[in-house]
Amino acid sequence: MKKTLIGVLLASLLAASTFANEPKASSASKTDHDIQIFTSDNKDGKITPATIEAAFEKGGFFISANRDMNGPFKKQFKETTFDVYNLFTFFSKGLTLELVKKYPQIGLFSPMSMSIYTKHGEKTVSISTLAPAAMAKILKIPADDETLLKLDKMVQDALKSAMPNGKFVETSYTVQATKDPLVTSYEMEMDPEEWEDEKEEFQMEFEGSLAPNGFVMAGFNDLNYDFDESKYDVYDFYDVYSICKLPVIYTVAKVHPEAGAFAPCSLYMYKKKDDKNMHLAFPSVHNWISSMAIKDKDSIKVLLEAQKSMNKILTGLIE
Repeated sequence: MKKTLIGVLLASLLAASTFANEPKASSASKTDHDIQIFTSDNKDGKITPATIEAAFEKGGFFISANRDMNGPFKKQFKETTFDVYNLFTFFSKGLTLELVKKYPQIGLFSPMSMSIYTKHGEKTVSISTLAPAAMAKILKIPADDETLLKLDKMVQDALKSAMPNGKFVETSYTVQATKDPLVTSYEMEMDPEEWEDEKEEFQMEFEGSLAPNGFVMAGFNDLNYDFDESKYDVYDFYDVYSICKLPVIYTVAKVHPEAGAFAPCSLYMYKKKDDKNMHLAFPSVHNWISSMAIKDKDSIKVLLEAQKSMNKILTGLIE
């Protein structure tokens, strides 16, 4: 079977700036920053990852995972700088269906990711998510897309429900410019008669390659199942993997706990019924470096190593 590799690189130039240390209070989410952080007093400890999950479920979201990362941090690195650190993946089935009809690449954020965290000794709880303008930039879609803004409204309503006394805080750094690709994409030609077997073989080999390269499959969503349930019969398959590499989030989160807005990473693979190619893509680590104005060498090193490893896995499977 003939297989071809196409690298599709998406890049965006943003305003450059240096960063300070403490965030400033803000009454609303900020569109001039890629990551929005919602923080609340939590002296009584009543706000927990479980109560936040319940609020998001009530707000209409499907929760893919809500993982306590402190256990893995302590097990692998013998320490953690957090009292609470959870990675949370979620999406709206209804709005994902609306968006995929216009933007097949919406799997990059279906599910979306966020971190829930409390640093050692602090009496607050914070949640980090991507701002809608940042999602639009990465997806290369209009920032004023009505459905995307509706999704952001759902997120903000869920945040306020989970943390009624919370407020958005403005990050003290701004996005730094990058010429590197924000999305890494591949295509693989499939036999029209054998695509089901080819998909099964590809996914089995892909999943088997993750652990040896230090990755964890943190979740899996069959979006096409939901599409079929809604009588949207356009895809042969549309699967999204949530992929995480523990040294990456551990290292970066020590300086930028809000990094969970990018972790786990969503990697989609889909095939439309009228297309002979399988399409794969994931947001590159250059988003992390650009969006959080990352400067420290340790964080940049683990991020670039993760990007290189995933590229090697996918290139090896497709060639």
